[in-house]
Amino acid sequence: MQQTTDQIRNFLQFIALQFIKYPDEAQLKVAEVSDNHIRFRLVLNQNDVAILIGRNGFTASAIRNILKAAAVRDGIQATLQIVSHEEERQRMAAIEAGEIIEELPTDEDIAEQDDENLEEA
Repeated sequence: MQQTTDQIRNFLQFIALQFIKYPDEAQLKVAEVSDNHIRFRLVLNQNDVAILIGRNGFTASAIRNILKAAAVRDGIQATLQIVSHEEERQRMAAIEAGEIIEELPTDEDIAEQDDENLEEA
């Protein structure tokens, strides 16, 4: 699984750098949720979030489809969340305060969150 994780990480780093304006602010967080599930969180500047998600979410959807295809090839499930630094800070503060329990998001949760972040590009 480590080889697949590294390949997907390298892909996400490469593709994100092609789109975003503030690469020095980008963070890619990787969590192995289970033996066959990897979760990636791309934390970006708010302006870069809108750019990477793309118009109507098409860019993010394409990236996720490639990510999932690479993972499925090795029998692994992979998810990607694209969030701003502010959203990540709020999430971490809520986890530390015990207000929320960190759970694995479903694909519907991720798509819904991205829809909320959509902006006309």
